[in-house]
Amino acid sequence: VAPGVGLAHRRLSIIDLSSGQQPLFNEDGSVVVVYNGEIYNFAALREELLELGHDFVTHSDTEVIVHAWEQWGEECVQRFRGMFAFAVWDRNRETLFLARDRLGIKPLYYALLDDGWLVFASELKALRAHPGLARGIDPRAVEEYLAFGYVPEPRSIYAGCYKLPPGHTLRWPRGAPQSPAPREYWDVPFGREEVAGDEERLLESLVERIRESVAIRLIAEVPLGAFLSGGVDSSSVVAMMSQVSGPAVNTCSIGFGEAEFDETDYAQAVADRYHTRHRVETVDPSDYSLLDRLTSLYDEPFADSSAMPTYRVCELARREVTVALSGDGGDELLAGYRRYGWQLDEEAMRARLPGWVRRTARLAGRYYPHLPAAPRPLRARARLRTLGSDPVGGYLNLVSVLDDDLRQRLYRPEFRRELQGYTAAQVMHRHLQGLETDDPLTRWQYLDIKTYLPGDILTKVDRASMAHSLEVRVPLLDHGLVEWLAGIPSSWKRREGTGKYLLKKAMEPFLPAEILYRQKRGFAVPLAEWFRGPLRERLQAAVTSEVMHDAGFFQRRSLEALLDEHLRGHADRSASLWSLLMLESFLRAEAG
Repeated sequence: VAPGVGLAHRRLSIIDLSSGQQPLFNEDGSVVVVYNGEIYNFAALREELLELGHDFVTHSDTEVIVHAWEQWGEECVQRFRGMFAFAVWDRNRETLFLARDRLGIKPLYYALLDDGWLVFASELKALRAHPGLARGIDPRAVEEYLAFGYVPEPRSIYAGCYKLPPGHTLRWPRGAPQSPAPREYWDVPFGREEVAGDEERLLESLVERIRESVAIRLIAEVPLGAFLSGGVDSSSVVAMMSQVSGPAVNTCSIGFGEAEFDETDYAQAVADRYHTRHRVETVDPSDYSLLDRLTSLYDEPFADSSAMPTYRVCELARREVTVALSGDGGDELLAGYRRYGWQLDEEAMRARLPGWVRRTARLAGRYYPHLPAAPRPLRARARLRTLGSDPVGGYLNLVSVLDDDLRQRLYRPEFRRELQGYTAAQVMHRHLQGLETDDPLTRWQYLDIKTYLPGDILTKVDRASMAHSLEVRVPLLDHGLVEWLAGIPSSWKRREGTGKYLLKKAMEPFLPAEILYRQKRGFAVPLAEWFRGPLRERLQAAVTSEVMHDAGFFQRRSLEALLDEHLRGHADRSASLWSLLMLESFLRAEAG
């Protein structure tokens, strides 16, 4: 605590268990840091800073940050290799400096209050504890949430409260007369420099880069392991861990009671091949007991139902380890999602149509009746709207939890007026302004890296793991590896309808073909069955509740029609209904 400044920290000790407590100061106490994450190259930076005359009193990676700030100022973030969200207070410069890692692995929220105070935290619930934080819901955040299933950066569910975007810093001198403006210090360098080489050279380089990225993430003074789903990404990480780790690797998997959702046999095959200390826990397919826990865990509406098994696998891992490696990021970086193929096919179809046909399709889609119970050939509304839309609008509808048509059907006229024409598509258009390539596959990868990866995937894992005091490290998101992959032509990532082509070829010596070339499955739960069975009454009560009505977003009759479509089996609306259930749970918690 200093005049006008207060920093606090709650530590999960990973490196330098005895002396790395925070807040941590420099030699004379003029610079202090609070920090969440890991700087993997801290040992090399420590040696460099020692040679430059800095004195260290701990062996933690945290202390590197204060001396790096003294030495390099705002550019210190360029030196860090790792995942981080930190705040530095410099007494001499009377400046607060906030920073978030390049890919958004670690979270950082902030708000400028009406009385001029700047508050920040790793979690939104910490800011909510401040009596000066206005908690009015941002209508644009609601529109974005219903489209994406999460509120993408930089917005939060509360107006005036923001997430510092990945790859950004924020400098706030004492007494600054205006709102702080984040500064971007890094972006994925798609289209800037192409990596050259034949297939053999690229495969060797990819293996070596993943191996090194895994190895540097094994630095810890606590037990360490890995998530093993049986998919390509997590299996690749475990294969590399087994090569560079001394003792047997600790691995864990979550199974499901239904074969459609279960991948434990594939995970076991990898565990057997590398003789890991493998543990499996089967989740009851009727285990929806975490439903209410998710609201407090994620602090704002969050509609990825795989948050429940993610919570369980973190719970399982924490019984044996404090640090776990995951395979997150492979789908975005190496074009693994099946939707990329669907989007490319849609774009090719649109390109073959004359402009007047696309305009007619768009108009027809607007007025074509909504016929959820009709035979499939007569349910042409969505296809017409897709063919008539621009590529970004088409991709948004492809990834949306509730597509644009459905959101407009649900909204009250008053709420549409409150949005003033704003749509979630503007999030994607804003990001594409910084992209330096016209390659269509790269475009969708880039948008996912800017939205889905930090907003959904990394958020889901961070909150679920931190709830169990488990640190999750993500070797495929090492920024050096990301930069190298950004220079690989898209033809090496998706080829002959297969995503992650380069990674799969590179892993052929390490993993069996049934792991590499099987059909991808999601980490999902049986929502459709839950909503027509054990969760039916709860869902009906939530969708028609007073808190949903009083929020002023939706027409009750339209909500009831959506629910009826699902319950009668006319359409699978489970993802849309789950997002509404999570929103209602959040609104109920807000109402007290």
